[in-house]
Amino acid sequence: MGKLLLIIFAYLLGSVLFGKIIAQLKGVDIRSIGSGNVGATNVSRALGKKYGALVFFLDMLKGFIPVSLALSLYGMESKTVFFVGLASVLGHMFSIFDGFRGGKGVATAFGVALALSVKIALILIGVWAFVLYKKRYVSLASMVACFLSPVLFLLGGFPFHVVLMALVIALLIVYKHKDNIERLLSGQENKI
Repeated sequence: MGKLLLIIFAYLLGSVLFGKIIAQLKGVDIRSIGSGNVGATNVSRALGKKYGALVFFLDMLKGFIPVSLALSLYGMESKTVFFVGLASVLGHMFSIFDGFRGGKGVATAFGVALALSVKIALILIGVWAFVLYKKRYVSLASMVACFLSPVLFLLGGFPFHVVLMALVIALLIVYKHKDNIERLLSGQENKI
């Protein structure tokens, strides 16, 4: 598979909005419920935790599969890893199948991190769970874990393009959480 084809594949796979699809199969318009987001958190609130977990897993695979392919075909040192990881998250956030709308990219970004390093992914999920346990805000836990990601890749001695990819993804995720940030600052964000 050529590098460009792999990047396109990553974007197209990322663009498949499993939260929206699963909700439609259950007769629910996920965009009209709760936050209106197509991600696992809103699906959990709308359809229940098992469907939320399923959406998280499927969205995670959208980052994991393309980056695993990039690593196996081209290796960690290839800048293809940067473009493939970023494309998968951009696909989820700005889906070509949904008018360039999408989710916030947290689960897909976790899949990217998992493909790169199981150890770092486990640290990130641990931090996410700790912040969630202490503060009860999914959005805050997600943003804290995302910003820790480039730091961990830097400390882990990963190539610069991997650290940069993690940073760009973290910034994109915070941008997609701008409404959550406003609600956090005003004390109106939903707790779990």
